[in-house]
Amino acid sequence: MANPNAKGIKRLINACFFSVAGFKATWTHEEAFRQEVVLFVVTTPIALWLGQSTVEKLLLIGSMVLVMLVELLNSAVEAVVDRVGFEHHELSGRAKDIGSAAVMMSLAWAAVTWASILIK
Repeated sequence: MANPNAKGIKRLINACFFSVAGFKATWTHEEAFRQEVVLFVVTTPIALWLGQSTVEKLLLIGSMVLVMLVELLNSAVEAVVDRVGFEHHELSGRAKDIGSAAVMMSLAWAAVTWASILIK
């Protein structure tokens, strides 16, 4: 549990440990995140090779980072909804669907970014 009284460097150190725990939990429990990390690992060297400028390389890699960021947020939403209860509720389903739509939108944006840069 977080120490609400932690200040300065101690608060930053605590935040780093919580972030690592979040990455571990997402890696352990979310197959989609694992797939997106693999996609990132595969596409990063390709981006570095095919990007003609620093900006292009950053856009190619950044679009894949965006996908992982959105997946982390979607996984957090799903965990909270599941914590509340597993019974079907319209709002729970809506929250999960919206998170899923955000992931799909980030993947579409990554595809548009890659296509725009590579098909010139």
